[in-house]
Amino acid sequence: MKVEAFVIHLARATGRAPQVERLRQNLTIPVTVVDAVDAEQLSEEEIVRVYRPGLHRPRYPFPLRRTEVACFLSHRKAWQTIMERGLDAGLIIEDDVELLPGFHHLFDSGLACATTKDVLRFPKKARERGAALNENGANRIFEPRLVGLGMQAQLVGRDAAGELLAFTREFDRPVDTTIQMRWLHGVRVLSSSPVAIREVAAALGGTTVQGKGKSHAETLLREMLRARYRFSAKLFDVLKSGPSNRVRES
Repeated sequence: MKVEAFVIHLARATGRAPQVERLRQNLTIPVTVVDAVDAEQLSEEEIVRVYRPGLHRPRYPFPLRRTEVACFLSHRKAWQTIMERGLDAGLIIEDDVELLPGFHHLFDSGLACATTKDVLRFPKKARERGAALNENGANRIFEPRLVGLGMQAQLVGRDAAGELLAFTREFDRPVDTTIQMRWLHGVRVLSSSPVAIREVAAALGGTTVQGKGKSHAETLLREMLRARYRFSAKLFDVLKSGPSNRVRES
């Protein structure tokens, strides 16, 4: 497969530049730094053009923050680059990720079975479960029963990138939550184990996406709404997704 890596990096986040360079040195495939979309530079017109609340069911219970819109657009930018370069796939990594020693062997296992129609996740926590498509020692590539959250690192096939770009011309929730909706976008989402990356945002000055602190009451309400949404999303996934019936809804 013709594969390159894309590190999403916000230019003004200068504290992360050394980590970007470490990723460039540690990866064994060509690396391009993708300039992340800067939330501070997004105009209201640009946001309205892509952000459409209530677009899909189950309804996402929170308004998107400006930083979440920018994060989504940054990943779309990486997907578009995969298409434009005619690659079979692109390894998309956020700039607060550190590769663990077993990553390269796990990545090779993924290349052995993932296709241009797949998204293969390299999650930061071992929460997903599913039947293995490829096993090589401790390394497993599998189709999860339920897709986890997080966009720290994933191998995105060319055809998958095209499908996701078409599906997300408008969006109503964060990019990782959108990837979970395989019953709508129709892309096969795979995952991997063991955990081969870790997030090092705290050591780099903190996240560039999360909002400011909230009161206890606000936090409690958000947790209740989040739990209700997750239950609804799991129900949709169970009823509408699966290895044999994953089709796009009209």
